[in-house]
Amino acid sequence: MKTSRVKVQYAKTHLSALIASVQRGDEVVIARGDTPAARLVAVEPPAQRELGFVAYAIPESFADPLPEEELSAWEVGA
Repeated sequence: MKTSRVKVQYAKTHLSALIASVQRGDEVVIARGDTPAARLVAVEPPAQRELGFVAYAIPESFADPLPEEELSAWEVGA
């Protein structure tokens, strides 16, 4: 991996070339004057995730009406 240091104006003018360099594995430090301001590095591809499901069954009472005390607890000002 090669690290390059460029000034902001150069980075603005040659952004496509700098991105291509970064995609090849290089790193670019963008500086304002002599002070480093940003680092241009390649984005890591997202890790593969395994799709999984949790064993769960919805109880038959799920759609039953709620008891009156539960309904009244949800009322505004109750």
